[in-house]
Amino acid sequence: MKSKLLITLLFIFISTLSFAQKSTSEILDEAFKQAVIENKNVLVVFQASWCSWCKKMDQNLNNERIKDMLEANYVIVHLSVLESKDKKDLENPGSFEFLKEYDGEKAGLPYWLIFNKDRKIIGNSLGSDGKNMGSPSTIQEVVDFKKTLKKTSNLTDDELIIIGEVFYKKEKK
Repeated sequence: MKSKLLITLLFIFISTLSFAQKSTSEILDEAFKQAVIENKNVLVVFQASWCSWCKKMDQNLNNERIKDMLEANYVIVHLSVLESKDKKDLENPGSFEFLKEYDGEKAGLPYWLIFNKDRKIIGNSLGSDGKNMGSPSTIQEVVDFKKTLKKTSNLTDDELIIIGEVFYKKEKK
């Protein structure tokens, strides 16, 4: 009887471990290792399950017109942060501290950072107005986004135009 209980408890413990979120440091270590091997920069996107703009950002990053272009230049990783109380288990341990380290805790989501392969920050989601552009959608946000991508990648002007088309959503009058 004791062995059955022990096996059951062990199974429950192992099952919970498999559903635990990877820590921020684990995710970043893997990303930077890949960035060094592939000679790319790292795009870190902070997101939350409740955030509609985060979902839009992911949808745009995964758009078939630009996904390959972005992946040729960046190792893209997502960190779950600022989840609602009932979904705290979705957060990556250490994500809030990392977000705070780069002044993003009050900026809104999504918030993103770009690092070179040596872990030096080379870009972020703060636009020319100093505000978080999150998932760029206005003309100015898309212009700022493309400038950041141009300075942190090998994307061509033609590729940047296509990326702008995917992200820009015509403003309603």
